[in-house]
Amino acid sequence: MTTLTENAPAVGGPEPARQSTHVITYQAAQGEALIEEMRRDATVFCMGQDLRMGGFFGGTRGMVDEFGYERVLDTSITEAFMVGCAAGAAMTGMRPVVQMGFADFSLIAGDEIFQKLGKWRHMHGGQFELPAVIIMPIGPSGGAGPEHSGSMEMLGMHFPGLKVVVPSDAWDAKALLKAAIRDPNPVLYYPSKQLDWVRGPVSTDPDEIIPLGQAAVRRTGTSATVITYGCMTRRALEAAETLAGEGIELEVVDLRTLVPLDLDTVTASVLRTHRALIVHEAPRTAGPGAEIAAAVQERCFWHLDAPIMRLGAVDAPIPASRHLEQHCFPSVDDIAEAARRLARI
Repeated sequence: MTTLTENAPAVGGPEPARQSTHVITYQAAQGEALIEEMRRDATVFCMGQDLRMGGFFGGTRGMVDEFGYERVLDTSITEAFMVGCAAGAAMTGMRPVVQMGFADFSLIAGDEIFQKLGKWRHMHGGQFELPAVIIMPIGPSGGAGPEHSGSMEMLGMHFPGLKVVVPSDAWDAKALLKAAIRDPNPVLYYPSKQLDWVRGPVSTDPDEIIPLGQAAVRRTGTSATVITYGCMTRRALEAAETLAGEGIELEVVDLRTLVPLDLDTVTASVLRTHRALIVHEAPRTAGPGAEIAAAVQERCFWHLDAPIMRLGAVDAPIPASRHLEQHCFPSVDDIAEAARRLARI
């Protein structure tokens, strides 16, 4: 079987290989996307804590020298104010990008995100657009504790009017963020903190974007489909390489976005393999995998050779110990063992 380095859709031939000699970290790719979009569009601006010093992921360092204090805004730790300000700015034609340090804090701005951004365009009959991006890193970060390690991307799936992005590598982190900034709708962008320092190629073309709602088949296989996103994509690919030596060939589908959800690519893959395993770092109970499993069952029931399986984080607060926290999320070994069981059914 083949590991795909290009963005290959499940239906049709593979897309052209990624062409780049530019290799940076996952978090730096987000900063590069923001800089390029601010150069491209004078209505784009960002706000958050310590952005003028580099922000949480270092990607905004030096931006104030190029764009000035009016487009690189340092705020106090007031999430409700930041998102409320972004909603108002977006209504008037600006394209704000709000950077929160942790997705957990999005609950403080819950009304502004899920009620205002998600609903106002519809409530006002489409009289204005709401092109705002809220960056909310998810998952553990080496012992940050229960209130700084949440994976809350499923909330954006539950509240209509919002788009949800979860990139799995540096290339997608940049290309998807650029697409999110250009989108006329509010986008919740959830980078995985477990990937912060992982290096990879990114496009050097400032116009390179990945359309929201387009999944990628990262590896082809015939034994089972692994449906995943974010940091679990890398782990699924590692597990697939391990299992290939045992004669189990996994197909790995990276969703990239949860809203829109590319069910066509997922369905086409499951119809080929007849088995599905869903993996994410959000809690298993009521996580994104539950909705995805229901959709796969509705579309593929008569073609399934085994029950749909799910792997997710434990249903417990994430411990502050960096050693214990890793036991709360699916590991490469966990994914491999689940796939073995699935392939034997």
